[in-house]
Amino acid sequence: MSDVPESEPAAASGARRSNQPALVLHVPEPRYRPGDHVDFSDLALPAAGEARRPDIAVDPAEIRDLPYSLVRVIDPAGKAVGPWAPRLSAERKIGMLRAMLLTRAYDDRMYRAQRQGKTSFYVKSIGEEAVSIGAAEALDPGDMCFPSYRQQGLLIARGWSLVDMMCQIFSNEGDRLLGRQLPVMYSAKQAGFFTISGNLTTQYPQAVGWAMASAIKGGRRIAAAWCGEGSTAEGDFHAAMTFAHVYRAPVILNVVNNQWAISSFSGIAGGEGTTFAARGIGYGIASLRVDGNDALAVHAATEWAAERARANHGPTLIEHFTYRAEGHSTSDDPAAYRSAEEPPAFPLGDPIVRLKDHLIAAGEWDEARHEALIKETTDEVRAAQREAEKLGTLSGTRFNHPFESIFEGLFEEMPWHLREQQAQMLREVRAAGIEAVKP
Repeated sequence: MSDVPESEPAAASGARRSNQPALVLHVPEPRYRPGDHVDFSDLALPAAGEARRPDIAVDPAEIRDLPYSLVRVIDPAGKAVGPWAPRLSAERKIGMLRAMLLTRAYDDRMYRAQRQGKTSFYVKSIGEEAVSIGAAEALDPGDMCFPSYRQQGLLIARGWSLVDMMCQIFSNEGDRLLGRQLPVMYSAKQAGFFTISGNLTTQYPQAVGWAMASAIKGGRRIAAAWCGEGSTAEGDFHAAMTFAHVYRAPVILNVVNNQWAISSFSGIAGGEGTTFAARGIGYGIASLRVDGNDALAVHAATEWAAERARANHGPTLIEHFTYRAEGHSTSDDPAAYRSAEEPPAFPLGDPIVRLKDHLIAAGEWDEARHEALIKETTDEVRAAQREAEKLGTLSGTRFNHPFESIFEGLFEEMPWHLREQQAQMLREVRAAGIEAVKP
């Protein structure tokens, strides 16, 4: 209720407070804009090994400090230190390094293909490879992933066909999705990779629902979802958090904080005054904040969250603190809204270089083998591209998906009105002298 009597004009109320400042709306602004000099020296980064590692059965209320810390494993000397350091064999770590290099080579080739007009759109994950690869190595092959559009590394780490992924990007004869999906929006049920949607964060409640179903069935598989920090402002994010907490869903909810949404910085989504991991506190969800450029830290945090979920201790929210090194997509020009100095100045470094340096420091790797692996992965991607392009590209002439397929796959049984429309379309297509040929 107002403290102003009904008989008193509103102006009189304002007059009583004339000695107070006028109300001002706060609009978050990034620290640096195009042309600005960038200095991250005041960014508080806890040292590697500093964050404590609680038991997987811990009450979320007892780890409210961790969303404000940073789980880090690889120190500046390349050593794996602290309680989160995973006990991984050299072979597994080298496998992670290979998957990261393969992902970067794949991104590079597909980016070039888009610039050559062979596809309409592409999204690179450069600088964020550890987020996907580290998690994939920690999850079981049967666990279901609900990714956003920058987690192609999940498929690559799980050994999915590069040719199949490229065919989806080119929308050619080999595209299992028949050209219906925007490029990079893969779908691979056999790889535990849920269909990507361009509608942001729809995958969050889907992942929670899938995890709840797995628990209802008494299964053993858990779910994991990924979204960007900007997407945490979507209602779907908060609905998913509520359901995950209430039903203790066996799910890992990853927020990839790469500092920028399409063209707005993380403060617009609420990251100016606190961390994104801290959002889990209010929901009663165990939450971690992780160095997203440290593959070993990502692996350790994901493994901890997965073990927690499998032991029926509930969900975990993980914020991956990283940086989007290039544009949001091939449709974006980051030079229009951020300083060109930001990407190289970001203090967490290149995730591939950091894992390589760790392996060398441990005596498990060397520069010569690293250069050979770069060539090997680059050659593998080039060979896959040659095979995919044999089936056509978006700018090519070999797009022969059957016309009638645009009506198929929507319903288990096609309704009568769609059958009529399909038949009508085929009559008109054939009358025009165009033959709908099955690939």
